[in-house]
Amino acid sequence: MDTRSFTPPAALFRKILAGAFPASCKWLLCGLLFLYAAAEGHAQFDAQFSQYWAVTGYYNPAHAGQSDRLVVESAYSQQMSGFENAPKTMYFGANVPFKLLGRKQGVGAMFVNDQIGFFTNMYFGVQYSMKFNLFGGTLGPGIQLGMVSVGFDPSDVTVYDEDSNGEGSVGGMEGGTTDEAIPTSEESGTAFDAGVGVFYTHPWFYAGISATHLLSPTVNWGETNEYQVKPTYYLTAGSNIKTKNPFLTVQPSLLVKSDFEQYKIDLTGRVTYDMQGKELTGGLSYSPGTSVTFIVGGMIKNVRLSYSYELFTNGIGASGGSHDIVFGYFMDMNFGKKAKNKHKSVRIL
Repeated sequence: MDTRSFTPPAALFRKILAGAFPASCKWLLCGLLFLYAAAEGHAQFDAQFSQYWAVTGYYNPAHAGQSDRLVVESAYSQQMSGFENAPKTMYFGANVPFKLLGRKQGVGAMFVNDQIGFFTNMYFGVQYSMKFNLFGGTLGPGIQLGMVSVGFDPSDVTVYDEDSNGEGSVGGMEGGTTDEAIPTSEESGTAFDAGVGVFYTHPWFYAGISATHLLSPTVNWGETNEYQVKPTYYLTAGSNIKTKNPFLTVQPSLLVKSDFEQYKIDLTGRVTYDMQGKELTGGLSYSPGTSVTFIVGGMIKNVRLSYSYELFTNGIGASGGSHDIVFGYFMDMNFGKKAKNKHKSVRIL
């Protein structure tokens, strides 16, 4: 019989927070409580990027090869700035279309390093998608296979027991904790991971659905602990709307993220000014009950750079928001045909 116990990160935060901060550090305690709430909700295992439309390969493997371009995308997110041990996430992805036996297909790869307090989540995946013409657009089912890793480093952590009388232990030093479920040394484990998705691109709009961590991978920490990563489901859609001004377009979009226990919705509106191959974009995104995000960016030739600031509306304050920087590089793939009447893909905005 398997006697291993399951200790989610939230249980560790309970121990760490108990009596750990004086009254003068209430602002920091509130920040860590926010992290605890995020850890408690498994829908938050996947990092959140405010500019979700620019990193579609992060959450939907069917994005691979969806456009006729080599796409290289990267993003860095610093959440809850000003708070110690706040989440930091780095993402890198690339995908390219190709043709085999007359059928357009796509391959890609992605890597994520997500640091949340004393926890480090990493995952790597390779992606494949096959494309089909449907109703004047392109439908692409896709799959992702890879590995997920979850680690915990208690070297700078003071863990308090309820009966420790204020005396704590720091990462294996002598002290107060006797809970065998809490590691006293650095622990990490890996497990096989998989995801699926479908993406549809039409000259007027795009839409996609996907699921990450579909197999609910279980990561073992030594011989006594394990952590199960629950699946997260995504729905995204958007459009590229022309205006009377030939240089201006409007791009509404949305992202819904859920594990069927919790959910988050992002509603976004952007305006892009495009003249002679140079673009300037600005916009706003709203997540009901959570935040408002300000977006600015630009694109010159094949390089795009954008920045966003997420202002939380739940009491954290203006100075405790999140910064996202996204970089993209694009190179046209003509599949041996002459380029005629080039049009910008509704996906690459």
